[in-house]
This record gives sequence, C-alpha cells and structure tokens, in this order.
Amino acid sequence: MGAIFQSLGRTIVAGVVILLVIMAIAGSFAKTGDMNWWRFFMRWLHVLSGVMWIGLLWYFNFVQTPSMPKIPDEQKPAVSKVIAPAALFWFRWAAMSTIVTGLLLAWMNGYIGAALGLQQPFSAIGLGMWFGIVMWFNVWFIIWPKQKRVLGIVQASPEEKAAAARMAGMTSRFNTMLSIPMLYLMVAQQNGGL
Repeated sequence: MGAIFQSLGRTIVAGVVILLVIMAIAGSFAKTGDMNWWRFFMRWLHVLSGVMWIGLLWYFNFVQTPSMPKIPDEQKPAVSKVIAPAALFWFRWAAMSTIVTGLLLAWMNGYIGAALGLQQPFSAIGLGMWFGIVMWFNVWFIIWPKQKRVLGIVQASPEEKAAAARMAGMTSRFNTMLSIPMLYLMVAQQNGGL
C-alpha cells in the first residue's frame, strides 16, 4: 500500500481505479449512453480542473509570494528554478482545462449563448463565465509571459525582470480578487442564490 503513495503517478492511478470501482458498483457505465451522464461527467471534469487552477492561484497568492521575502537568498533558486516553473505549468494548463470544460458544459446544456449574453435565467453563471474568461486570458497572456522573464526562461534585464514580476504579481492578485465572486456566481446559478 505504501508504494502507491511514493509516486504521484501511482497515487493518481489508484484514485482513478477507486473511482472506476465506485462507478461500476453504482452502475454508472450503463448510463454512458445517456447525455445527462455526459453532462454530469463534463461538470465533474470542470470542477476538477477548477480546483487545480484556483488552488494554485491561491497557493501563489497566500503561500509562495508572501513567503519569498522570508527565504534566504541562497535558497530562492530552489523556488524560482524548480517549484515555480512546475507550479506555473499546472496552473496555466488547469486554467485552459477549466475554460474548455466550462464552455463545453455550457454548450452541452444549451445555454452557452444565453449565459455569455448575460440573459436571464443564466446571468449569474454567465457573469461567472466572463470572470473566468478574463482570468484565463490573464494567465495565458499576462502572467505566464511575464513569469517567463522573471524565471529566466526568456532573457530580460534586471529592470525588465522587476517590471515583469510586478505586473505578474498584480495580475495574479486581480485574478485572486475575481476568483471570489466567480466561484460564488458559479455555485449560485445551480443553487438559486445571487
């Protein structure tokens, strides 16, 4: 049993196996021909992706960024050369997966146009979708390009690195701010709140 937890890959495989066993016991495989099951499955993928995305966003803002000034200079390369690039990889692809699965889910449920047009009764989820789209754009077109300079993936002068770090940090904080109402709006739509 301990060998499962010594490898992230084996841990993930074990989690999927447990899920498949639960699905078999519940008779979920018999439902895969039903569009409602696929809508549910897409919602699960969307939530799974969103947990990864917002979890990493909050990790950067609540843990890594505030902790950096406390780390001795000689230890900072461990963060900037090893941890941050890996976290940013999962961060940006979780953002992409969240957006893609969310848009597919809205399309599968037949409300994508009404939601993006902020029409009733989909205005809450529509506004949440727009917040998510803005946040996704920020990840891919502001935060990641700036972080590549900060991390030395793209050559930049010390001044350019400092400016890039400020912009990436402020944009990340902007996304953190938007994540709070975005999550509320996503949950509000299906639970009658607003």
